[in-house]
Amino acid sequence: MNDRLRFAAFGGGLVVLFGAALGIGALVGDRSEPVSGSTDHGAHTAAATGLQDTASSYRLGDITAPATPNQQGALQFRITGPQGTVTSYDSLHEKELHLIVVRSDASQFRHVHPTRAADGTWSIDWKWAQPGSYRVFADFSPTGGPGELVLSRTVAVAGNVNPTPLPPVSRTANVDGYQVTLAGDLTAAGSELTFNVTRDGKPVGDLQPYLGAYAHLVALRVGDLAYLHVHPEGEVGKTAPGPDVAFHAQAPSDGEYRLYLDFQHNGAVHTAEFTTATAASDSAAPAPHEGGHS
Repeated sequence: MNDRLRFAAFGGGLVVLFGAALGIGALVGDRSEPVSGSTDHGAHTAAATGLQDTASSYRLGDITAPATPNQQGALQFRITGPQGTVTSYDSLHEKELHLIVVRSDASQFRHVHPTRAADGTWSIDWKWAQPGSYRVFADFSPTGGPGELVLSRTVAVAGNVNPTPLPPVSRTANVDGYQVTLAGDLTAAGSELTFNVTRDGKPVGDLQPYLGAYAHLVALRVGDLAYLHVHPEGEVGKTAPGPDVAFHAQAPSDGEYRLYLDFQHNGAVHTAEFTTATAASDSAAPAPHEGGHS
């Protein structure tokens, strides 16, 4: 992905029927539509922002996965293009495909990398922790295709859903003994965000490269889960490996966002999560998310 902002928005289709509507052992993704009920997203439509499973003649196929929480199985899918199932991909930050999965209330975030079989089927061992409606993003570049694409579908996991309240806006996140502090404000005009990583009160100045960078930042717009992936300024080997990691980001609209910062230290990947809001969002009601949260 470009070190500057690459925005592909995905969302909608967040109301999902559970129980009898689910096929046992399989979850079928929907054809996404624009989100209704949002007050500040304006002209953002499926065609303009990628709220769909199809783009440039490429399509994210139906997703199969365990039907209920705590059931071990495989999450599988295929991507088709003009010539049928895609079996050749260009590398994007050391991987052929990045899979981002998050529940519609912006909880249960995962960034993983499935494996591809010779017939083009992507697969990864999978177990859902909680029921709910999930958005699955596939970020990839098909060989000989139009370049990088991000396609998404929603899948449903049966059970009684207990939505996670949106955490309050905060500039500090604690994860696995690390404290990460955010400086700067996300804006629709574009701005710099800097994350400072410490452990036991000491600066972490030896971050390890993860997927070709010292950190990766994913932002999801509250309500429709519009997707934004940004890579840090500078280069591995030329930029100091912490404790500060800077990004230039531009929000697609004013509103509330969840930020997920992936970084690697001592051989383990950690994800620091933040809630933030652009300045104009104070007077705008956020779009509803699962279970009536706002």
